[in-house]
Amino acid sequence: MPDPQNAPGPAAPARPALLLVLAVIVGLEALLVTGLAVWLLVELLTQRPESYPSAVAITVLGFLAAAWAILTFVGLLRRQGWARASALTIQILQLAVAVGCFQGLFARPDLGWALLVPAVVAGVLAITPAVVRATARNTEQHE
Repeated sequence: MPDPQNAPGPAAPARPALLLVLAVIVGLEALLVTGLAVWLLVELLTQRPESYPSAVAITVLGFLAAAWAILTFVGLLRRQGWARASALTIQILQLAVAVGCFQGLFARPDLGWALLVPAVVAGVLAITPAVVRATARNTEQHE
């Protein structure tokens, strides 16, 4: 007798392409911020900082940002509604850093553009109707 608990149900609908693009962008951002956090840790352990408390704080913030980005990426893949808002928040913060890269004594417009373009694209994707529908809580797509 077949087990009704393990009976195949209706196939889950495919993820919308725009949600996949958003997840890829956030995933790449997560990889980059994780790499940055690891680099900060290596620098902390191998170099003598001017201020150890500041260096430790920045390294911890780097790892917290990496964890946040990774959790957001996983949430997007699981179509969690909170992940869309989290992704949008990450993009807004990234946009602020990008704007800072365009100005000041140590301006780096190349880094500014590298941060600005994906932040704008991912921010727009996070609010598109297809992504909103795919991550909405009360849809028939979720079991």
